Amino acid sequence: MEILLENNDFIALNKPAGLLSIPDREGKEISLKIMLQEKYVDIYTIHRLDKGTSGVILFAKNASAHQFLSAAFEERKVEKYYTGIINGTLSIKQQTVDQPLMQHPGKSSLMIIHKKGKTAVTDVQVLEEFGKYSFLEFRIHTGRTHQIRIHMQYLGHPLVCDELYGDAKPVLISSIKKNYKLSQNEEEERPILARLALHAQRLVFTDDTGHQHTVEAPLPKDFRALLQQLRKWKKN
Repeated sequence: MEILLENNDFIALNKPAGLLSIPDREGKEISLKIMLQEKYVDIYTIHRLDKGTSGVILFAKNASAHQFLSAAFEERKVEKYYTGIINGTLSIKQQTVDQPLMQHPGKSSLMIIHKKGKTAVTDVQVLEEFGKYSFLEFRIHTGRTHQIRIHMQYLGHPLVCDELYGDAKPVLISSIKKNYKLSQNEEEERPILARLALHAQRLVFTDDTGHQHTVEAPLPKDFRALLQQLRKWKKN
C-alpha cells in the first residue's frame, strides 16, 4: 500500500490493479478501505477506482474533510487525469467524447450510452502510437462508472484487456515481437499485461484551507514493461 500524500484530513494512495477500492456487496474480498480501517479509526470514501484500474485514490480521515472533498468531486472542481492503452489507432488524435451514460437495464454490472443517461464528458489525447496499440491520456470532467472504458468502446477502440467493453485478451510478447521463442524453463508464455490497461495518473484538487495539491502515481510495472516492448518493436 503506497502512500502518495497524507495529512490530518486525507490520505492519497497508489492503488494496485486487482484490489477493490471499497468492499463489494458480498464483502468477501479484501478492499483498500478495509486495509485502511485496520490502521486508522475513521476512513471515508470520496471516490473509487474499478478493481482492474491502478493509480491515485483519495480517502478522507474525518467527516468535515469528507464533506468538503466529496463536494469538490461532485461539483467538478477536481482535475482527474488517467493514462491507458487502447487497441488500434484513433483517426482524431485529440477529441472530447460527450455521451451520457446509464446502467444497463438488464445487467447491473454494465453501463450503456443512452440519451436518458447522466452527462459524461471525457477528453482524449493520443500520446504515442504503435500501430496495433496506442498510449493515451484521458481527462474526465464527470465521474461516471466505467466512463473511460465505455467512451473508448464507443470510439471503436476499447481499452486493452477490458473484459466488459473489449475483448479481455491479455497482451503477449509474441503478439508484438516476431519470431518470439519461449525460454527453456517456460512451458507457456506469460502475458506482459493481463489486466485492464487503465491507470489513474494524477489528481489536482484544493483542500478546505485553499491549498492546491497535485498527487501523481507513477506508472505500474506491467504498464511500463508493455510500453517498453512497444517502443522497442516500433524502432525495429
